[in-house]
Amino acid sequence: MNLFKEKVIIITGAASGIGQALAEELCARGAHVILTDRKEDGVCRISDDISTTCGSATPFCLDVTDFDAFKQIIDDTVEKFGRIDYLFNNAGIAVGGEARDVSIADWRNVLNVNLNGVVHGVAAAYPVMVKQGFGHIINTASIEGLVAFPGTASYVASKHAVVGLSNALRIEGRDLGVKLSVVCPGHIKTAIFNDSKMVNIDREKVLASVARVPGITSAQCASKILKGVEKNKAIIVVTAFAKFLYALQRISPNLAMKLMLYDIKHLRSARLLN
Repeated sequence: MNLFKEKVIIITGAASGIGQALAEELCARGAHVILTDRKEDGVCRISDDISTTCGSATPFCLDVTDFDAFKQIIDDTVEKFGRIDYLFNNAGIAVGGEARDVSIADWRNVLNVNLNGVVHGVAAAYPVMVKQGFGHIINTASIEGLVAFPGTASYVASKHAVVGLSNALRIEGRDLGVKLSVVCPGHIKTAIFNDSKMVNIDREKVLASVARVPGITSAQCASKILKGVEKNKAIIVVTAFAKFLYALQRISPNLAMKLMLYDIKHLRSARLLN
């Protein structure tokens, strides 16, 4: 059974990476997909590519930190289709570097996109889904929302918050017909590490280190996410290494901490200024 055929689906951060892969896969399955991203050229290009091969794709330029703009897209979608079946709150950014080096502006930017962007999607779509009596919100967090990594404290804070928000809403939404899932990927081979701001660390050394971590493609990740959504899983952990870290964190938090203490030593070897 194709769960997503003819469903109305909104995806944020759809101009690249996991968001793009989700849009392509869902359109291939016959869904009506609304692609959103603050990169207007990118999201329009991808939407055009998808529309020429399969499915129904509509692009919108959206900065998820703008609640009014987010709500307008939700309202316009409901007006056009009469409902929203799925919302993938996928947009996110990262800033690499130790907390002692990262500015308050960087902290605010990461939290505003990664946390408030999800909050805005929930605040706009969740009441609509409650009213219609069905719907599924899928929030993209990270393995860093389950296990604390050094060198990305603002990202870790935002993703832990997204996990907590998702779990709370899953409880609230259950008797109201609304489902909530949170996605916690490990290393996915996207451009996020190349595009992310890095503060006082050697980008090439960091990228070389990341490249050694076992990972999968965005398309593979999207497939695994959709399998988790079909099963209505609360937490969808993607990649074998991420599952290992999550299990280690639950079984032996102290051992997980020791592993991360090794990681911070490695990260500090890439510092530019002491």
